[in-house]
Amino acid sequence: MGLFKKNPFGHILFLKKWLIRILGAATHRRFKGFNTLQIEGSEIIKNLPDTNVLFVSNHQTYFADVVAMFHVFNASLSGRVDTIENIGYLWNPKMNIYFVAAKETMKSGLLPKILAYAGSVSIERTWRAKGEEVNRQVKMSDVSSITTALNDGWVITFPQGTTKPWKPIRRGTAHIIKKNKPVVVPIVIDGFRRSFDKKGIRIKKRGILQSMEIKKPLDIDYENDTVQEIVEKLEYAIEQHPSFLKVIPEKEIEKEEELNEERRWRY
Repeated sequence: MGLFKKNPFGHILFLKKWLIRILGAATHRRFKGFNTLQIEGSEIIKNLPDTNVLFVSNHQTYFADVVAMFHVFNASLSGRVDTIENIGYLWNPKMNIYFVAAKETMKSGLLPKILAYAGSVSIERTWRAKGEEVNRQVKMSDVSSITTALNDGWVITFPQGTTKPWKPIRRGTAHIIKKNKPVVVPIVIDGFRRSFDKKGIRIKKRGILQSMEIKKPLDIDYENDTVQEIVEKLEYAIEQHPSFLKVIPEKEIEKEEELNEERRWRY
């Protein structure tokens, strides 16, 4: 790797590699120490193509979710199955992993800016800005940036666009899938909102069992599936379809809402 070689977003790869190494070493104990990350299905990662892969996941914190995925993906590519034991996998990380995040969030401090350099594809929310509801058009430059990232490597996205559970999937994700025809890999996570604050930076509680299930790529007919059909497939795949609410005890839903409200005011 040339010392000043850059990726399509102008980030120097040598610097990006060291940021991933340092941040990875600093965060490893959050998933293998203070708390335990239970992983299922990571063998799927090794069989994926090097580019045009879209990971879709439910969302629980701003940053901890995606940091955990960086750990799991790189550990799997280094031959580890369902474990992030021994952080030697960080020495030669996959450099073309990106994650979609709100531009407003990634400019909110020094640490988010560092994380953005490590792999963010920052976009403007079309439904929310500065804590208020908005309704604006999707910026074509944002769509183009996601396409650029897919052409270069793997992209992680949280299609609900919020850390609150049971919110609808944003249709823009389905449009991106139809346009780029990526391999779509669903991920279901849990335990992160109990472990961390809303941003996923401060450890809120230790001894929490976190989980990450990586599922087989979705079967999508890119030409004939409608946007709504793709949205529904995503909802089922990341276990956020409204039908899941029917099998969850009402007390559990109430408890989750109370926790969301507590996090809203405390953080």
